[in-house]
Amino acid sequence: MACEYPDASNPKELWENVISRRRSFRKIPKERLNLKDYFSTDRSQIDKTYSNKAALIKNYSFDRVKFKISGPTYKNTDLTHWLALDVSERAIRDAGFNDLNIPKDRTGVLIGNSLTGEFSRANIMGLRWPYVQRVVESILEKENAFEDRLDEVLGYIKKEYLKAFPTINEDTLAGGLSNTIAGRICNYFDLKGGGYTVDGACSSSLLAITKACSALENNELDLAIAGGVDLSIDPFEVLGFARNGALAKDNMLIYDKDSNGFWPGEGCGIVVLMRVEDAINGGFNPYAVIKGWGISSDGKGGITRPEVDGQVLALSRAYEKAGYDLDSVPYIEGHGTGTKYGDETELRTVSTLKKNNKHLSYIGSVKGNIGHTKAASGVAGLIKTVMALSHQVIPPATGCENPNPEFLNEKSKLQTTSVPILWPQNQPLRAGVSAMGFGGINTHITLENQTGLRRKEMDYQNVGLTFDHEIFVFGNSDINGLIDEISSLM
Repeated sequence: MACEYPDASNPKELWENVISRRRSFRKIPKERLNLKDYFSTDRSQIDKTYSNKAALIKNYSFDRVKFKISGPTYKNTDLTHWLALDVSERAIRDAGFNDLNIPKDRTGVLIGNSLTGEFSRANIMGLRWPYVQRVVESILEKENAFEDRLDEVLGYIKKEYLKAFPTINEDTLAGGLSNTIAGRICNYFDLKGGGYTVDGACSSSLLAITKACSALENNELDLAIAGGVDLSIDPFEVLGFARNGALAKDNMLIYDKDSNGFWPGEGCGIVVLMRVEDAINGGFNPYAVIKGWGISSDGKGGITRPEVDGQVLALSRAYEKAGYDLDSVPYIEGHGTGTKYGDETELRTVSTLKKNNKHLSYIGSVKGNIGHTKAASGVAGLIKTVMALSHQVIPPATGCENPNPEFLNEKSKLQTTSVPILWPQNQPLRAGVSAMGFGGINTHITLENQTGLRRKEMDYQNVGLTFDHEIFVFGNSDINGLIDEISSLM
């Protein structure tokens, strides 16, 4: 496994942030979205967003020299391509493969993504100069402005307008498409098992993983590189979510009675998958075993409105395939976006499928730590859950301060915890992961700890349950910036 999420450059860091309930939100910097242009507390403003927080990756840089990528190719290709390539390389190495032992003809790549990324969308604006020129020219002519210098003035405006965009070259088209993200990974590693991008909106990465599992089960592949990438904090998505009322205003809360929406995040997560017997025979050391997966749609339920019946189908199919029921699953990593209706729908879904109250299942969502990373969110939840099974620890539910009334419903069979707890001794090392997307697509995976063996002696140090304080040292020059940052979060 490998990942790059806000404040987490690997699964270990992601797990530590989950355990400590660290939240990676901050005010969106102007380099990503100029809030002077797009922010307003007035929700009636259709071209504004009322939310100004996001969880963003900081200080990431792609080593194009290491990957032997030319400068022009790098500049004309969306950063989602390079992040997916980088994280895939880390995952492949983490799995124990290299250029000599990877089965290139039988390895496939399935990457979840929607709309490529914000960088290619921004660069497309450069191609719209002719339209901008006509608008400016018509205004200047109408006002009889610069009549004798019109060409000169238009030339100056064109130069200023286009200087923010890279020069179009032979890499521009392929570098701006989402369907070439997987192909780029295949190209770099010379993989010939097939590579394509899966777009299931916010379920994209988990959907890609289910498709990889099916390909392995059907012997279409011997190795699969699967996951998702999403780098989209731009007006198209932020204002779009704002118009749907999906963004949180004051705080992002999940499975909470005051849940009011989500804050966006970004990142990439990749897992390497094999058939269990092949992994064992090859001397590899799996993190966990995916036992079942299920996919469904909400039908007439709606394009953006989740439905219990549709979600129940996805979960039912996953557990039927796994050969056990939801009652034997102590932990569910939910989709949990923090929208009031979405959270309540998901809580009702899980409670509907559990047959008795003998063992309440815990539920949480990694989005409380890193925001809604959309096409990369499902695999983030999967990586978190694999770490939980490995450490045999139920993670705390970040962002749930006052549990939703659904938890108190007599039919509810779910609970949350605000602190990490050791895995219940009398319950299997099993978990489930959900991801739901626009269009009514539902995806669920259930998995087990690989060994099934419990630790004889559990202690906080071994399982990552550390509660050390963090100390920050600031120079005088940092104080004003710190005060501004704290004020923006209040």
